[in-house]
Amino acid sequence: MPRPLSRSGPLTAWLLAIAIAPVALAPAALAQEQVEVEGVAFPLQLEQQGQAYRLVGSGLFRYLIWDAYAGAYYQASDALTPAPQSEVPRRLELHYFHAIDAEDFAEVTKDTLRDTLGNDAYQQIRRRVEAFSREYRDVAPGDRYTLSWDGETLGLALNGETLFRDGDLPLANALFGIWLGDAPLGNDFRDALLGR
Repeated sequence: MPRPLSRSGPLTAWLLAIAIAPVALAPAALAQEQVEVEGVAFPLQLEQQGQAYRLVGSGLFRYLIWDAYAGAYYQASDALTPAPQSEVPRRLELHYFHAIDAEDFAEVTKDTLRDTLGNDAYQQIRRRVEAFSREYRDVAPGDRYTLSWDGETLGLALNGETLFRDGDLPLANALFGIWLGDAPLGNDFRDALLGR
């Protein structure tokens, strides 16, 4: 049967502090390793296929009065200035709060690119946009899409499953521009992702 603590004083207080300290510090340490947006966690740093990425910014995208999705934008750790439409390795993660059909993703992608690029520029990449858009899947609340450019390859993944891969930098820059370009879906969301 364990004996109760009967002594008090500086030594006992110091021993208790040591015993309690790791438990008390653990949540603070975890908080420093990730950021939360509406309860959705994004790591501050991550590694993918040997490439280290750092979080540039995160935010919440609202559609009318609804919280549509939380997002985080990453760049290669050695790229200090945000460069979402460049050759820099980068990732955009979007965590959805509502179900969305694949057809809706495809339609918004095509319409947004046509509007932002202009019809002539859009026609130059139209077939590649259509090939990309065919790979969308329906999402349920809690699903996460990742758009990535690793320096050589554009990727689209849903919950870690790769749906699309292509070595087309102009297509990658156009797609990242939907959220991070000069005329994004939401200025506030873009600015939050770019850490402005």
